[in-house]
Amino acid sequence: MSGLSSLSGYVYGMAGWLVLVGSFGIIRSRNLIHAVVCLSVAQSGTYLLLLAVGYQQGAAPPIFVDASAPPGVVDPVVQAMTLTDIVIQATVTALLLALAIQVHKRHHTLDPDQLSALRG
Repeated sequence: MSGLSSLSGYVYGMAGWLVLVGSFGIIRSRNLIHAVVCLSVAQSGTYLLLLAVGYQQGAAPPIFVDASAPPGVVDPVVQAMTLTDIVIQATVTALLLALAIQVHKRHHTLDPDQLSALRG
């Protein structure tokens, strides 16, 4: 049982590390494309976290033959949330990359500090 807890601790640590590295990359980025990629890395940490939360050692898949659910079945909601998160990330990434292309067309730069027209 201690091997399982150390494995889950490793997975939670790796998820946190991915979120922190992605967030740090967004903060330190001097390029809009790099910031979008760092956001994708941070969001990959959320996938890992969701799957680690939903993991159960030795649990059966959620396939029911009759109306009663057998004990020790994995909750499919966590997996559905992860798939939804993946679809949302693909959409957000495509939108942000399209916005970066438009910014480059209008201002001829991808450096956020160079975008003086966007300052308040």
